[in-house]
Amino acid sequence: MTDEYTGYDAVVFDLDGTLVDLVVDWEAAARDAIGLFERNGRDADGADLWGLLERADAAGLRSELEAVLADHETRGAAASTRLPHADHLPLSVPTGVCSLNCEAACRTALDRHDLTPHVGAVVGRDSVATYKPDPEPLVATLQDLSAEPDRALFVGDSERDAVTARRAGVDFRWV
Repeated sequence: MTDEYTGYDAVVFDLDGTLVDLVVDWEAAARDAIGLFERNGRDADGADLWGLLERADAAGLRSELEAVLADHETRGAAASTRLPHADHLPLSVPTGVCSLNCEAACRTALDRHDLTPHVGAVVGRDSVATYKPDPEPLVATLQDLSAEPDRALFVGDSERDAVTARRAGVDFRWV
């Protein structure tokens, strides 16, 4: 096991920017999301992609928006590149992925880079009712790994990841 993970009973990684680099055209995804809102007579003014995701439930468009985003993310996962941190796998402790990307994209990227056998739990944005920085996805990943938050490490590349770890009571390490 890599020394930086010593002392933990489980390690959870963010996916995009941590283990792999998804090739997603986020501007195209945002245009498609705005189009979805507009076609359905819903207000998309002033919202970025994640703001639209936050509005989707109230607009009654959550499942449709998830499908639009999943399409972009899954295609991006199929074209993804492996990042050096993926070379740390396998670890000698249970390992998971907790991502803001949809679960299908996570699994596609893990399969593409032969990482699936080394990951015991995958929780994406659509796997549970909330998404990062809410702690629920990280807590669900740890539950799937049968690990306690105070004995786990979350490895990520964003402030959202750091906030998620803090809210879940999990140690955090930046990539």
